[in-house]
Amino acid sequence: MEILRCEHLTKTYGKGETAVTALNDVSFSVEKGEFVSVIGPSGSGKSTLLHILGGVDKPTSGKVFIDGTDMHALKEDKLAVFRRRQIGLVYQFYNLMPVLNVDENIALPHLLDGRELDRERLDQIVAHLGLSDRRENLPHQLSGGQQQRVSIGRALYSHPAILLCDEPTGNLDRKTGEEIVNLLKESNRSQKQTLLLITHDEALAMQADRMIYLEDGRLVKNEVIRGNV
Repeated sequence: MEILRCEHLTKTYGKGETAVTALNDVSFSVEKGEFVSVIGPSGSGKSTLLHILGGVDKPTSGKVFIDGTDMHALKEDKLAVFRRRQIGLVYQFYNLMPVLNVDENIALPHLLDGRELDRERLDQIVAHLGLSDRRENLPHQLSGGQQQRVSIGRALYSHPAILLCDEPTGNLDRKTGEEIVNLLKESNRSQKQTLLLITHDEALAMQADRMIYLEDGRLVKNEVIRGNV
């Protein structure tokens, strides 16, 4: 079952001679439960792609369908709700609220959406993240790896259609980074969580089911690494 489809995505910044094309006619799809990595050199369009898929930026032309919804056809208020419910975002920098504890940071988008706290779901997420003894801690009382676990929990809490990760290990040491990748892979396997991970690390990208390679804003390779996805 297809969960994400991009059709001819193009993003241009500026006009005339100063125009820069960050994405150039990019099309691909992702199946439900698939783990896809997006790799490419700096300036290849990876982050621009993620911002468009996450609803943070709009394409100059082209469409993005998530679970059948033409995302960028939504009005701003409906897009904000759609983002909170259907898209989980994990960044290199954790973007946690410094005055909220672990539980509160994980549940925050859900509560902002006006929905009642699902205590059972929160307990499951915290246990899955290995943070059961840290629930009352504020971000500054956590290690970098623990903070990234909280940001992953926040992204997973609402059962999003897709989890988008932008260099999630880029701010961590290698051992902690491997732990975070294993956590993401476990969520992909055990919960069938669709995962799209942007990275410049080819060894990390090769752990996915499929690897998409961007260069100068174009999709130049779409390679299956593991079959039966």
